[in-house]
Amino acid sequence: MKNRFRLVQLGSRDGAFYCKDVITGSRTSLQTKDRSEAERLILHKNEALRDPLLNRKIGMAYLAGTDAAITKRTWQDVMTDIIKDKQGPTLRRWRIAIRDQAFAPLRQRVVIETLPEELLHVLRTGKVSTNVYLRQLQNHCLGMGWLPVPILPRKMFPKIVHREKRAVTWEEHGRIINREQNVERRDFYELCWHLGGSQSDIACLKAEDFDYLNHSFCYARRKTANMGGTKLGAMAWAIIERRPRTGPLFPYLSQVREADRATEFKQRCAGLAIKGVTLHSYRYAWAERSANAGYPERYAQRALGQNSKIVHRAYARKAQGQLPSLEDYEHVLRSGQNVVLKSETEAPASLPARN
Repeated sequence: MKNRFRLVQLGSRDGAFYCKDVITGSRTSLQTKDRSEAERLILHKNEALRDPLLNRKIGMAYLAGTDAAITKRTWQDVMTDIIKDKQGPTLRRWRIAIRDQAFAPLRQRVVIETLPEELLHVLRTGKVSTNVYLRQLQNHCLGMGWLPVPILPRKMFPKIVHREKRAVTWEEHGRIINREQNVERRDFYELCWHLGGSQSDIACLKAEDFDYLNHSFCYARRKTANMGGTKLGAMAWAIIERRPRTGPLFPYLSQVREADRATEFKQRCAGLAIKGVTLHSYRYAWAERSANAGYPERYAQRALGQNSKIVHRAYARKAQGQLPSLEDYEHVLRSGQNVVLKSETEAPASLPARN
């Protein structure tokens, strides 16, 4: 059988060595200037084509010399290892994720022997979360040195497309509040509207997080430990005044699992025929309201406990009316009026005159 690959050296005697494919004519660098090393690489490439199965076994034998468990480590072992360093809600999410039935064909499969087609099968039978967690499992294997190269290249993973989310409207919020008979839960929903925090952060707020003299609060986010908080308006502070002055503001809800709080809210929305809304929609609503009102982005980031502008802009991506059209803005400046347009449909407000 004629060899498909042959050795090529470009330039002078000290030039780099390349592998030339005699069928396609393409050349790829062998990343070496050592002739003996380059010749061995070409030899292995040609032998791999003659007997792929045998060479796979030979490769496994070499790998086993550096990691004795590499020929026995399964994806279930990877799942068990990756959750060891997880804590709190992240640990709970991982425990749920690895029980995904889409992973069933993969659990007892040896990692190093897994084929790309097997990962694609899991992705095609799974959901968006399957895609998210399988990426992390493969990255964990690469980081630990359990895989020499990715089984499935990153570009081959389907694009992650999450379900469309939206903000809860003022009208929907009013209907939810008016129907809610439980005082603690009603105050919780109202505070979500005014503060825009995630449901776990709001539910776990304590009286000690509030400055009762200055009507403000500050807290550390449970998910990221970023600091959030702001001064409260009269309507929001009236809710705080109704809650306990020591310990948790919501004694019952602070002990309820995040999923259970979400389920209770979903049931109330279903009873009111409100669709496409979750507790997290209050966070979107706050961000969109702040953008519509022209609230400075740095203030909004601090109030929400967000460090990334990208994250805040994602929350407020549907906000409208914060910018005037360039045409109207130029017209105002040319006319010399001391005004600024808040939006194309709103009346002008004050703006320093142009120099």
